[in-house]
Formats: sequence, structure tokens, C-alpha cells
Amino acid sequence: MLGKRLFSTVVLTTLAVLSVFYKLPFIIIITLLTFAGLYEFFSMIEKRGTPVFKYFGTVIGLIIPLSIFFRFELTKGWELLFIVIALISLFVLQIIKEDNSQAVFSISVTIFGILYVSWLFSFMIKLRLLPYGPALLGALILITKVSDVGAYLIGSKFGKHKLIPNISPNKTIEGTVGGVIFGILAALGSASFLPNLREFNYFNLVIIGFALSIIGLLGDLSESLIKRGCLAKDSSGVIPGIGGVMDLIDSLLFTAPVFYFYMYRVLVQ
Repeated sequence: MLGKRLFSTVVLTTLAVLSVFYKLPFIIIITLLTFAGLYEFFSMIEKRGTPVFKYFGTVIGLIIPLSIFFRFELTKGWELLFIVIALISLFVLQIIKEDNSQAVFSISVTIFGILYVSWLFSFMIKLRLLPYGPALLGALILITKVSDVGAYLIGSKFGKHKLIPNISPNKTIEGTVGGVIFGILAALGSASFLPNLREFNYFNLVIIGFALSIIGLLGDLSESLIKRGCLAKDSSGVIPGIGGVMDLIDSLLFTAPVFYFYMYRVLVQ
């Protein structure tokens, strides 16, 4: 298992580096991860017995990142309008179905899947489109994933005290502390390529590393909560040693929006 995990980590690190420096690999990788994440999410929900609009949700979910990357804006509030149109479309699809016994669950879960997977993950694109975008994206990925790796390594070696066993039985307090320490070290290491701004002095980088590590942990726990509700150990088995795409991006779903809003306020506002 460790060998498979290391192999997957090397491959994924290579793809991450390509996505940071080159736009075409970036949008291809983001689109593929969004598609796979949506498909995994809706498949888990279906296996639990709740009918969802899997293909509609997947298609709509793919339009969101692509529209952001190609800067398509029908109106200033394009994303909100898009969500409203998607919601109305779901009601229409539900109305023409013969079985409406789980209409509320079907519509709600489909919208939730689009927002949770596609919209949150699309902040990776928004971050890259900011000034110094590639450097910011690299820092986000580095801090978030190094924190994940640190939590896994320390937790596997020294973990004894369970963190929240009813949601994620393998996570420990020791692993959490290790993840935070690794995240802070990764943030400090990011100083070598981040822009020379006062927001990136060493004190602030420690705060950023700490905050993103904790937020990434919440993202991980949130996906574990969803899997527990769907009676699934992993979102899928597509990535050897790791699980599914959702297991790969769960922490980024939370850290990407938070880091984007912080950097938007610093660089744009």
C-alpha cells in the first residue's frame, strides 16, 4: 500500500507541477478531476439509494470551471445566475419524471454535488487567474498536500489518540499535529517563489500554513462524513494507494476558496 501511495504521489506531483506552470495542462487536469469528482460523488449517492440527476449534474458541473477559465460572463453575477438556471432546470426534469417520491432529495443532492465539487474546486482556476497566479496556486497545492502527507506519515507512525473516530477512525490527534507542522514548514518553504509582499513575511506564512492545514483537515473530514453517510470506505479505487479523486481533492475543496478570497482582498481590493 505504501509503495502504491508513493507511486501515485510521484505521478500526481508531476501533474501538479505541469498544471502550475502551463495553462493547457492546468485546464485539462482541472476539468478531468472535476468530472471524476462529480461522477464519484453522484455514484456514491446512487449506491446509497438516493436518485440523483447524475449526468445533468456532471455536465453542469463541468461548465462552471470552463466558463471561469475562458472568462465567460453573461452578466456580472454570472455564477449566481448559472446556479438559478440549473435549479430551475432540475425542477423541470423532476416534474416530467413519473416517480416524484424523492423529489426534494434528488434536487437538493444534485445541487449540493455541483456546489461542493465543481464550484469549490473552481476556485483553483480563480486563484491562478489572479496576479502572481502560478506562484499562489503552487503555494496552495504545496501547503495543502504536504500537510496531508505529514498527517498521514505522523499519524501512521505515532498516532495513538483518535481525533473523531465516528467519522474518520484512522485520523489521530498526533497526525493532526504533524499535518499542521508540515503545513507550516511548507508555507515557509513557499517564500522562495511567492511574491515579495508583506503578507508573505515569515510570521504571516506561519499563520497561512497553520490556517490552511486546519481548513484542509476540515475538508478531509467533510468528505469522510459524506463517505460514512454513503457507507463507502473510498470514493473509488481509481488512484492506487489513495482511493478516488474525491479522496485526493477533498482538502483542496476547502483551502482553495479560503486562500483565493484572502489573496483577492490583498491583490485586487
